[in-house]
Amino acid sequence: MVPLRCPICSSQIDVETSKAMPFCSRRCQQLDLRRWLDESYGLPHEGDDPNDELLESTN
Repeated sequence: MVPLRCPICSSQIDVETSKAMPFCSRRCQQLDLRRWLDESYGLPHEGDDPNDELLESTN
């Protein structure tokens, strides 16, 4: 099996015992959540889509 590494701190993860997969600990899990909530992470945005205006006008 390929050893997995925590995406936050890069420590090795024991898949069978980790309760915070894919993180090594609850601390790293919380750090990742904080980054999403602070909008440090995000999904790519490729610009305005003309179809978005149609969706907004129907609501």
